[in-house]
Amino acid sequence: MKKVLRIGYVSAFLLALILSVFPIAPSTVDGAEKLVYVIPVEDTVETGLLAFINRSIEEAEDAGADLIIYKLHTPGGLVDAASDISKSFKSTSIPSVAFIDTRALSAGAYLALYADKIYMTPGATMGAAAVITGDGNAADKKSQSYWLQEMENAAESSGRNPLYAKAMADTEVDLPELGAPKGELLTLGPKEALEVEYSEGTVKNLEELLQTLGYEDAEVVNVEVSFAENVARFLTNPIVVSILLSVGSLGLVLELYSPGFGIPGLMGISALLLFFYGHLVAGLAGMETMILFILGVIFIVLEIFVPGGILGVLGLGAVIASFFFATGNIVETAISLLIAMAVTVVAMVLLFTVFGKRIRLFDRIILRDSTNTEQGYVSNVSRIELVGQEGVTLTPLRPAGTAVIKEERIDVVTEGNFIGSKKRVRIVKAEGPRIVVREIHTEDLTGGNE
Repeated sequence: MKKVLRIGYVSAFLLALILSVFPIAPSTVDGAEKLVYVIPVEDTVETGLLAFINRSIEEAEDAGADLIIYKLHTPGGLVDAASDISKSFKSTSIPSVAFIDTRALSAGAYLALYADKIYMTPGATMGAAAVITGDGNAADKKSQSYWLQEMENAAESSGRNPLYAKAMADTEVDLPELGAPKGELLTLGPKEALEVEYSEGTVKNLEELLQTLGYEDAEVVNVEVSFAENVARFLTNPIVVSILLSVGSLGLVLELYSPGFGIPGLMGISALLLFFYGHLVAGLAGMETMILFILGVIFIVLEIFVPGGILGVLGLGAVIASFFFATGNIVETAISLLIAMAVTVVAMVLLFTVFGKRIRLFDRIILRDSTNTEQGYVSNVSRIELVGQEGVTLTPLRPAGTAVIKEERIDVVTEGNFIGSKKRVRIVKAEGPRIVVREIHTEDLTGGNE
């Protein structure tokens, strides 16, 4: 019995010692520790951002996060990209908060409205969500109508008054009390946003936001954009896409004018590979798109050696289709392709007209040599040395016939008149095989050779 008591005392002592060195976390006693994921939504909203958002939300769901905070700092971006990202926001059951650190304009304001709650810093702004084209002009009425409805839907999704969302995108809405009379877009600061219930509060920083939400003791995971995702975001920017397609097409065209394979061709291929790489990483394109592009290039090359036109048309169609499938945005891709085609055509015209270049590839399939006299080519033997020689006709010349010149039988022709046989003639012209003679009358006799 004493041994049992001693063992009990020793066990209790060891347990107390372990607990003093490795205390049990309160979260284990009270329940699971709260977990907050902070996902940055920064810079331009474009298609490359979608892959990062999806990956971050998936990680938060796998980790069992209790809250997602979207830290917004963006001037806006593409409508299509914002629409796709909003679907990702809605796809998760994890409560979300949009934390507008500095500004959430245009597409940024649209995304903020899809969060369950919105908080702003003292100097933050949200709004000014008019839809514009890539060149900075107002979009057509169809696009504007679509975007206005999207803004209203975004506000209604979180139980907010859609009037103010509409005012952010429509200058026809008159809200002078908020600094947005007719003709001006609505932009809300922290105070105005709180008044119209587009914000749940104003906080100085993320730490204060966590305290306000009751997550001050929670584990915070700050999701960071990976290097590959940063590259993808850069490469899928509409401006960069236009540059890549222009460099790609221009490089390949310049390679056609160069002997062998060199720097222009390498630049062209590299630009096109970067284009597809960016869209693959961004999740916008699959390997089937690359396969379609490669098949198109193969068909175009085969068309050079197997003329007919069908392979060339199929190849060109496959290449162009691969660009559209990779981006998923018909309008932006069409604009980028038109820019690339214009740059390429101008370059080809300059190379051909100004610099006198020709496509080297055609040298292998087109015969450019000419058989001219300057290069030593003659169609027959010239008898120029016979001019001035005299002889006798062997047959009548009507006007062609045969004459004997210096004991050589030669086919000759007159200048059009008839000359009988055994008449003396003089050669007056030799044009290849055509030997022209003229009859020598008695007064013209010079005692020439027979």
